[in-house]
Amino acid sequence: MIRVGNGYDIHRLESGRQMVLGGAEIPSEKGPVGHSNGDAVLHSIVDAILGAAALGDIGSMFPDDEPEYEGIDSATLVKRAVRAVSENGWTVRNLDVNVILESPRLAPFIGAMRRRIAALLGVDYDAVSVKAKTHEGLGDIGRGEAVACHAVVLLESIGNGP
Repeated sequence: MIRVGNGYDIHRLESGRQMVLGGAEIPSEKGPVGHSNGDAVLHSIVDAILGAAALGDIGSMFPDDEPEYEGIDSATLVKRAVRAVSENGWTVRNLDVNVILESPRLAPFIGAMRRRIAALLGVDYDAVSVKAKTHEGLGDIGRGEAVACHAVVLLESIGNGP
């Protein structure tokens, strides 16, 4: 049996904050604002994984009013989501991600993002796709005020669920 999950996240950008997307540090004057480290790519992946396994979403598993998650590396959230779906009889098979960001250009960092995400998910590099898009100057993203991300994941049953 297989299941598909869809995830979405958006974060406001502010000057002086570190930009980490897909677990990769991106040189930038602005970075995402969030309760954790604001990695919109990894947050959308968590939502896709949890959704595919019908285990809720990032906010229900990792509430933003819990002090333990303040400033947490989003990679930790991905690892915990992968463990949760595994304990419920699922494994990640592949992932496709769209990152929507006006600036900086992400092309030089796509490989690093794919490697980091593949390691977090326990899949091969070629099972992870990351694509960067701009918003053509439109809206909050186009004005450089936000970063958004869409993720789609395929889970396969491994038959060891509760």
